Amino acid sequence: MIKYPQKVVLGEITVRDGFQHEEKNIPTSAKLWCLEELILAGFRRVEVTNLGNPKGMPQFSDAEELLKAIKTSRRVKDLIADVELTAVTIREQAVDKAIELKKRGYGPDRILQMVSTSASHMYKNSGLDHKGYWKMTEECIKKAHDAGIKVNGTISTIWGCPIEGPTELKKAIEFTKRYLEIGADDIEHADHDGSAPPNKAYEYFSSLLDAIPDPKLHIAHFHVTRGWGLANVFAALQAGIYQFESTMGGLGGQPANFVDGSPVAGTGAYYYQDPNIVGLVSTEDMVVMMDEMGIDTGVDVNKVLEVGKMVEKIVGRRLRSECVRTGRIPKERKL
Repeated sequence: MIKYPQKVVLGEITVRDGFQHEEKNIPTSAKLWCLEELILAGFRRVEVTNLGNPKGMPQFSDAEELLKAIKTSRRVKDLIADVELTAVTIREQAVDKAIELKKRGYGPDRILQMVSTSASHMYKNSGLDHKGYWKMTEECIKKAHDAGIKVNGTISTIWGCPIEGPTELKKAIEFTKRYLEIGADDIEHADHDGSAPPNKAYEYFSSLLDAIPDPKLHIAHFHVTRGWGLANVFAALQAGIYQFESTMGGLGGQPANFVDGSPVAGTGAYYYQDPNIVGLVSTEDMVVMMDEMGIDTGVDVNKVLEVGKMVEKIVGRRLRSECVRTGRIPKERKL
């Protein structure tokens, strides 16, 4: 008999990771609507924005405005205290910004630091080598904790690097241990370019839980570049992982290098010629699949599908969710 967790914790990251790949600016009002609707649907972990320099990533030029808007939203005022809001803070200046906003009363509850096992990817994402990164991160974790902010340590290129090629799984486990030793509160294990086949996803998470057996420390983050996203979710479930991240319609990927008709820095040239093939596991499809498996997701499945339809209108195109079109499997027989 196949065994897997009967209850999961889902992080919805459309508004940050999903929209960062869009080549048109998403209005702040649309981002706020998405955050509110996701919270009303039952999500208690959402990523809001990136606090890095918006010159290279103009999609996040409204970071402060958006954080303040969701913190003070009337629509979710009775729920927001139980919601963990995350902002990405790759460099120290962004961490300082998060702390400043926290003091003003509308900063993030949690920030995200990011390391790649690949040296090339590490430098391209952050402008730092591994030695410089670990030194900075240790200092950032301490001052974030002093300000009452949790810190997530994200590890990418676990299963492969779009720049260097194959990577070693054991290196990511070593990086996980290092993050935890310097104080990270939880770890996101990310397949940022869809390199993980399901057997390798199972192998990694099984080895990870053998080495660090507390599953509440680990979050799985899969992309669907090659169409393996949900297969990898299932593999991670079988290994014992119960925390996952996803985006509506499978949006997301590398920060856009072209926004509203103008080239921008982003993180440089796209890894793939077709920018529409990247993206995360679809929230709609994952939630419906888990619901059919008898897993408690904690969210309103029907509302998630409705939000998915509206997100397609916001970005202006058909997205990669199947269930937003097919719906749920009927629960009653048709006469």
